[in-house]
Amino acid sequence: MKKHLVLVGGGHAHMVTLANLAAIKAKGHEVTVIGPSDYHYYSGMGPGMLSGFYKPEDIRFATRHVVEKQGCKFIRDKVVRADPAGKKVFLQSGGDISYDVVSFNAGSYVPTPGQPMEGKDVFSVKPIERLLQARDRLVELTADRKISVAVVGGGPAAAEIAGNISALVKKAAFQPSITVFAGRNFMSRFPEAIRGKARQTLVSRGIRIIEEGYVSQVDSGRVVLDSGQSYDVDFIMLATGVRPSMIFKESGLPVGPDGGLLVNSYLQSPECPEIFGGGDCIYFQDRPLDKVGVYAVRENPVLYHNLVAALEGRSLQSFDPGGDYLLVFNMGDGIGILRKKWLQFNGRLAFRVKDYIDRKFMREFQAME
Repeated sequence: MKKHLVLVGGGHAHMVTLANLAAIKAKGHEVTVIGPSDYHYYSGMGPGMLSGFYKPEDIRFATRHVVEKQGCKFIRDKVVRADPAGKKVFLQSGGDISYDVVSFNAGSYVPTPGQPMEGKDVFSVKPIERLLQARDRLVELTADRKISVAVVGGGPAAAEIAGNISALVKKAAFQPSITVFAGRNFMSRFPEAIRGKARQTLVSRGIRIIEEGYVSQVDSGRVVLDSGQSYDVDFIMLATGVRPSMIFKESGLPVGPDGGLLVNSYLQSPECPEIFGGGDCIYFQDRPLDKVGVYAVRENPVLYHNLVAALEGRSLQSFDPGGDYLLVFNMGDGIGILRKKWLQFNGRLAFRVKDYIDRKFMREFQAME
């Protein structure tokens, strides 16, 4: 019996499914993919695009092309809400799409401290396309005058962004001052050895790290701490961590503590068996998972198997998140910080490891195009 599979988002967790759309269609099913852009950008290479090390085409997948060349439907739009009882998703444009099985890989967003004023020089690290706009604007500004750049956030994203901004502007006519507003404890989730390496890498380039309080308000041209202290700045990058898409709360679906779609070991909603998900937008019921791409990549084959199984009434497969994973930060200028269990080092070799892994991942899935 013909059924309709809807994929919300073309991110990392849907890559294997996207590669096999023709096989799903050959079984007699209909597939619709909904995404906000014709392309999906690989977040792990985003800081490298900001610095100019990668070109946009190096870090993106042509989602629409991959979908349509396999005879399936692509809708450029955003899903804002789901109706699990009616088995529909509602689009930002006002339409709705019915499904038999739906999978969410809707990603995450960066929360903004306070209620920000509108300003063209306030940028968020997500969606990744914003990093390209930020790069162009930084090049424009630093060609004319000396500016102050604020990076808001105290985690690895903020460290990578600060390092890659430094790499981008090192030959600019006017060298900017760069400050990381890191809350009260820079890179607090990581061992002291990793924190020290990240700090030393940034400070050695003249980047200031402020740990005097959390940012409570971001306006165009100003950063305010929870102590009330205010800093005037010209350019702001928001890298304050990520939160899952708001779709699930808006839909009344079961969610985890972070608002992500609650899923069981089958990557399936416990209350709505026709709803699946992967990547940053889910909360894995068995144990919380870090918001890192490695888990989305590991979810790929299980999610593909389970979506087809759900369409055809077959047995589902459990997802095992696996053990420790390799983590490499791109600190700009060809410098990386690598961590895998007890192994920790920084320098050019660390970045070369990351660059090799990232390019290999891109080649594998860009081959679908």
